[in-house]
Amino acid sequence: MLIYTFLFNREQGSIAIVAYVISAYTLMAVCFRIPALVRWCIHIHDTNVLINRLFHDPFLQIKISLYGSLIINTGYSIFQLGLGFYYSSLWFCAVAAYYISLAVMRFFLLKDVRSFTPGEDQRSELLRFRFCGIGLLTITVSLAAIVFFIAYKDEGFHYNQVITIAMAMYTFCALIVAICNAIRYRKYKSPVCSAAKAISLAVAAISVLTLESAMLYAFGDENVMASRSLVTGVTGVAVWFFVLAVAIYMIVKANIKLSKLKKERKAQIS
Repeated sequence: MLIYTFLFNREQGSIAIVAYVISAYTLMAVCFRIPALVRWCIHIHDTNVLINRLFHDPFLQIKISLYGSLIINTGYSIFQLGLGFYYSSLWFCAVAAYYISLAVMRFFLLKDVRSFTPGEDQRSELLRFRFCGIGLLTITVSLAAIVFFIAYKDEGFHYNQVITIAMAMYTFCALIVAICNAIRYRKYKSPVCSAAKAISLAVAAISVLTLESAMLYAFGDENVMASRSLVTGVTGVAVWFFVLAVAIYMIVKANIKLSKLKKERKAQIS
């Protein structure tokens, strides 16, 4: 009823009044049940072994995150590629290339994460870490194409206001989680974990750019529309430099540590 009310601009009709009354009652009912729901969640968390492990095993969380992200990345990239061929659009192909590259890197990491002890084989993990850095360096090409199409060709993600608000909630949550996890997993000194979080940061960064494009299209007035190319262009360049900096950092750091490990092994042999 609320969807009908908002989609067809019937805020003053009888259906809207009934929808608001039912919504108010539902909200009150949920609020009264919150203490019981919290107690139930705590009970499940304490008694269920699998759920308890899910909350306290960071490496299991990484595995689940990689599996889920790989499935979503692959599905979304295939969808964008299909749109690119269907509409003969370089814009959709550039977006597809970006997400296909991320999916390949996540699949590469997943091969090790399925049965590894983080930090045990530093050399192998550093090689994967460097590979992901090279991968991020490569996708800056497709990211530059995305920025070009958004800023100068006036293409981008055009959605209605409701979908744009949902995108904003997802983007901010993804960005906060990616930053927190990048800091949190540093203590495990596992290059594979760090690589997984670096990829999440790259995804969050492009999400910020696409969200800005969608919000300017959905909520911008004529004055905003006139400067939309400049605003999205500045943000796009900032995102591009951020991904480039992360990629270079990963490659340089991996090379330094690999060189250090090589010297230590030579010293042990001699």
